[in-house]
Amino acid sequence: MGIRFAVPLLSVLLSLVLPGATLRAQNAQPVSFPSGNETAGGLLYLPQGNLPQASAKHPALIVIHEWWGLNDWIKQQAQHFAQQGYVTLAVDLYRGKVATDAEMAHELMRGLPQDRGVRDLTSAAAWLARRRDVDAGRIGAIGWCMGGGFAAQLAVADPNLKAVVINYGALPTDPAALQAIHAMVLGNFGGLDRGITPDDVHAFQTAMESYGKSANVKIYPDAGHAFENPNNTGGYKPADAEDAEQRSSRFLEDHLRPYQK
Repeated sequence: MGIRFAVPLLSVLLSLVLPGATLRAQNAQPVSFPSGNETAGGLLYLPQGNLPQASAKHPALIVIHEWWGLNDWIKQQAQHFAQQGYVTLAVDLYRGKVATDAEMAHELMRGLPQDRGVRDLTSAAAWLARRRDVDAGRIGAIGWCMGGGFAAQLAVADPNLKAVVINYGALPTDPAALQAIHAMVLGNFGGLDRGITPDDVHAFQTAMESYGKSANVKIYPDAGHAFENPNNTGGYKPADAEDAEQRSSRFLEDHLRPYQK
């Protein structure tokens, strides 16, 4: 579908904070769901507590991991989103494997068929939409690096996706793929990124706008790949990371409405 992946650096995003939320989240629940003729899975986190009309349906969010796999940091992000009022599903694209070093992460990423990854994610969205506690019209996705690329692919593959956040992930270029996107799109990118370059980002935004699509992208000129990662000691940009975090938070609040205002 005209999407390419760049080999990412270590990718960690600071916690996303949605203002005014006072929810707790349950511990992770391992879940499985059909994906074609196979079975995929992940970890489900449910909101609970102080939402008005607590029995009402909630928006849902698919969390897509980096090339490391479904590690502790991604689990923390999924739990955090559940605390903000989302039914949150962290999908395990590697099906149980987690990288412990960059070489292993590279091999796991190379070994993941893109069509299977997209199928797992569209199946996850369909599974969430069938849940009694989910508003099927308010399902979104967020991903980082490899996961950002898959978030973009999910937006292409699932016309019912409401909103997607792409954090320095590979972008679709094929006209048919771009025209298939119906979700609102927000992207955060580094101006010094050698994998997803500013030219790539500008081309994506221009193409989306030419088809009447929404693409709210921002390029941080002094940031490279994985600039939101506090453990990326050579490339972490605290101010840019905070700004990207706030952009993502506002975007998800505006388009998925995680709690009653």
